[in-house]
Amino acid sequence: MFKKKALAASAPAAGVIQSPPVSATQLVYQGIARGLERGSFVPGQRLVEGDLADFFEVGRNSVREALQRLAADGIVDLNRNRGASIRSLSLQETHDVLEVAELLTGLLARVAARNARLSPNAMQLENVLEELDAFMPSSDPEAFGRLRRRFYRTLLELAENSELNRMFPAVQLHIVHAQFRPLNLTALRIADYAKIGQAVLAGNSKEAERAGVQHVRHVRELIDELAAQPQD
Repeated sequence: MFKKKALAASAPAAGVIQSPPVSATQLVYQGIARGLERGSFVPGQRLVEGDLADFFEVGRNSVREALQRLAADGIVDLNRNRGASIRSLSLQETHDVLEVAELLTGLLARVAARNARLSPNAMQLENVLEELDAFMPSSDPEAFGRLRRRFYRTLLELAENSELNRMFPAVQLHIVHAQFRPLNLTALRIADYAKIGQAVLAGNSKEAERAGVQHVRHVRELIDELAAQPQD
């Protein structure tokens, strides 16, 4: 079912500070979430506990706990009869996600811009934007996923809003992007992130909000174009 790969981390170089050990449950959770980003897991795919336990080399209890967490985060559907599967969105559900994402992305950009000029995190945003500008859209999707997460995490740090920190990660945009992977939205997202980031750094709240809203609308327009095409 899954392509087997080595999961053990290589020995760290001398002088390198090691990250805290990851639990078996976290290993499965992160593996599926990151796999969705890479395309090794896809929306609608069934997740069999035994296969996952073998693939990640962990016990079934850890797999069950990870699937429960993934279900709570809206990444996995759990069905008593059919078991677990990666969540798949209908076109209407996709529109529902994007409607919420449009409002929250605009709000996040606006609040971040309001705080940017006085925040020590502004330099972090500049660094992320430089890396995004140098990123090749055809490169590793996992590397782009890390940059995307850093971009939004930095905006959240700039915003300093506890409710946005709670609500924004729950919006299922990663499911949308995984499901509509053939659209190859990477180049569009990089260009839109640059507009959002530049407005935030300039402290232009209105323009930042406009850029955030427009970004999600761009995604929706391309998805609607794809949905309108004749299916073979």
